[in-house]
Amino acid sequence: MSRPEFRSHTLILLVLAFVLSHPLSGCSSSDPDESTPDASTPDASTPDASTPDASPPDASTPDASTPDASTPEVVHGLKGEYFRMSAPGARDFAQLGAVALDPNINFPGLAAMFETATGRTEHTTARWTGRLTVPETGDYTFFAIGDNGFRMLLDGAPVIDHWVGDWDIEQQSAPVHLVAGEEHDFRLEMFQDVGGANMFLRWSSATIGKQIVPSSAFTPPVGFEIYPVELAVGVDGRRLTLDFEGPVTALGDLMPHLVVEADTVAMPQASAAVASNDSSLVEVILSAPVQRGQRVRVSYDGTGGLTVDGAVVPQLIRDASNASTHRLRTEWGDQLDPDHPLPEYPRPQQVRERWLNLNGRWEFAAAAAGAQPVFGQTLPERIIVPFPVESQLSGLERHEDHMFYRKLVTVPASWQIGNGQRLLLNFGAVDHHARVWVNGQQVAEHFGGYTAFTADITSALRGAGEQEILVAVTDTAGPNQPIGKQSRRPGGIVYTQSSGIWQTVWLEPVPTVAIDDIVTTPDIAGTLSVKALSASASASASVTAVARDANGQVVGTVTGPANAPLTLSVPQPHLWTPDDPYLYNLDVTLTEGQSTDTVGSYFGMRSVAIQDVSGFPKLVLNGKPIFSLAMLDQGFWPDGLYTAPSDAALRWDLQAQKDLGFNAIRK
Repeated sequence: MSRPEFRSHTLILLVLAFVLSHPLSGCSSSDPDESTPDASTPDASTPDASTPDASPPDASTPDASTPDASTPEVVHGLKGEYFRMSAPGARDFAQLGAVALDPNINFPGLAAMFETATGRTEHTTARWTGRLTVPETGDYTFFAIGDNGFRMLLDGAPVIDHWVGDWDIEQQSAPVHLVAGEEHDFRLEMFQDVGGANMFLRWSSATIGKQIVPSSAFTPPVGFEIYPVELAVGVDGRRLTLDFEGPVTALGDLMPHLVVEADTVAMPQASAAVASNDSSLVEVILSAPVQRGQRVRVSYDGTGGLTVDGAVVPQLIRDASNASTHRLRTEWGDQLDPDHPLPEYPRPQQVRERWLNLNGRWEFAAAAAGAQPVFGQTLPERIIVPFPVESQLSGLERHEDHMFYRKLVTVPASWQIGNGQRLLLNFGAVDHHARVWVNGQQVAEHFGGYTAFTADITSALRGAGEQEILVAVTDTAGPNQPIGKQSRRPGGIVYTQSSGIWQTVWLEPVPTVAIDDIVTTPDIAGTLSVKALSASASASASVTAVARDANGQVVGTVTGPANAPLTLSVPQPHLWTPDDPYLYNLDVTLTEGQSTDTVGSYFGMRSVAIQDVSGFPKLVLNGKPIFSLAMLDQGFWPDGLYTAPSDAALRWDLQAQKDLGFNAIRK
């Protein structure tokens, strides 16, 4: 279509904000007490909360701000008004800071908007008004959740009323019967006391699943002025364009007066200029790319000297369309070998020399609830294990409640499985419910997304050729499932789900009698308690533990029975501290008859306790008071989600925090 037609149609998606001619202090030099309407004395431009059913201007008498029949553009969205409270806790609409045309009620980070509109992030309120039209006749249920309180009205009648100072507690309305095509006056108000701020409005019906109420359902109040400009971020994520209806006659000093935010984070700007081939187009080049799917909000304060057709461009606070394909990745994710990800032995406290890493490409298929495995059949998709199915590095980047993994493996003949050797299949972690089959025989079932599990698959092997491993996973994030910080609706302090196999999978041969686990307990007086656990060992089995210092010199040896604590001497121990994290090496060997199993491990000599220090209970390390300067690190990665893209990435992450001065971390 022609360019003028393109512009008129895209107005449907435009969002606009403008501060009244006399904004709050900080937006201009005017006195806010004289120039800002007070909520207690509303005028035509500031509806009062006490009159929710006030009639809008008559659309039959259009003025300069009201499109008539000759201008067919339909603008969707809501009039958003942002206020300061008169005092902390007042929760009123005392001082209007800015007005916006917001697309809908979908705000994971309202604090930034409050800052832009009112000059502060706390003790603020917001009001959204307009008209609501449903796509089809039926009973609609509304769901509102926010930080802090909120209330919603339709045609002046309360639908949801939660004007209380809690946060993130979803409220559900009674079903409301609405008729397609009928317009209803809509109002939603919220207040923000302290801390973070967010607000979401969803709906559902017999034919519409629960979802954010789309902008297509809203139209702003009649008479709401729309300044004609289209904002768009290009495919590379670095080029923001402001496409005006007329030629830009002065660029002014644009950049200091322009703020570009991606998911509420201000993006640095490198340059701004009028396009050489189009005088109505301003191109802003960003120093860092906007990511795919980010919400981009552009704020221009109206005082930078920007003019179009000789007229001053007013203040704008508007969402931009985002066509960026750029993804947030780490350098380690960029270097990932999809055939050999995370190649390191995954269990450093119980290392065996012989093992086979099964990370890499697996077959994959989404499944329905209750679906049964089909053996001997190739699955249609490929996934990179051990990255959560929702992650970039998995290659799929979507959630599935139910899924199947499949891999064909060949067991090394040198392992001599069945000739005094058993074969273990280990999973570092699978979220949440996992069932495992080898050659059609179920070998394991495990609940819990954060713990490792092992299956002895010796009896399930068939000959010396390829063996089929099939894993069924269910992760619904249901109410009876530990999910940590995972969420189906990530945002704020909760994050994308991490479903499926998300830690290393590996095979290892073990003798008939083998070590299951090693438990060590140091005593800084000079001993180490060592317990080798083995369900297959008898009372005649013998355990030998040898400790070596960092130079490889033997510092202590002990021999005794399995499944019992043995005391190993560590004379003049080199104590472990955060500043000097000294570790000893430990080799443990279990012997019974012709069966011998040896694992490598390590330990640090340290004690941690709470003791009375000058009359106060204090944390002490190695008998000395220590101040715990700890960081809460949720451990999510932009490309691997809950799985670090490499051990080097994980080490860098920890070292960076130590370099910042922290001596402890919750990871």
